[in-house]
Amino acid sequence: MLRAAFVVAALMAANLGASSAVRAQDQKANSAKILSAKSIFFDDQIGDAAVGGAALAELKRWGRFQIVQDQSHADLIILLSADPYHGGNVILANGQIGTIDANGNTEPDAAPIQKKGNAARDAYLTVIEPKSNEVLWSDSHVWGGVLTGKDSAGERLVKSLEKQVGK
Repeated sequence: MLRAAFVVAALMAANLGASSAVRAQDQKANSAKILSAKSIFFDDQIGDAAVGGAALAELKRWGRFQIVQDQSHADLIILLSADPYHGGNVILANGQIGTIDANGNTEPDAAPIQKKGNAARDAYLTVIEPKSNEVLWSDSHVWGGVLTGKDSAGERLVKSLEKQVGK
């Protein structure tokens, strides 16, 4: 019985990894801007110091980009978040999408409230061109779990980006 549960868990993990890799490969076409970039601003909005710290440590270990502290001096923004990036939009607590104005105030959109997802949490890594807010690459990974490691989602996403971009 225990062996059967292990096999099922291993198959599920392999399936999750394969679908994540396919999503990342689909976005490789926009990597020319990523390849020409020299500096990044790492925007950690994940809300967990261990996950964000592991992602930042992996970016530093990779050494491909200079990490700058001022977003206005970065060629790219690398956003680590618990929600998908919506080009400057936010998902409000009630599930409705809204925007943030220059003063930091949120304004709900006229669109209907979105259905909330299930309890499973994903971490998202998004590479953004700062002048146009264009998404150049994005991927997600299940956050936590026995098979993947509790705090490894950010690090795994950076490694996925590394595979797409190279040294």
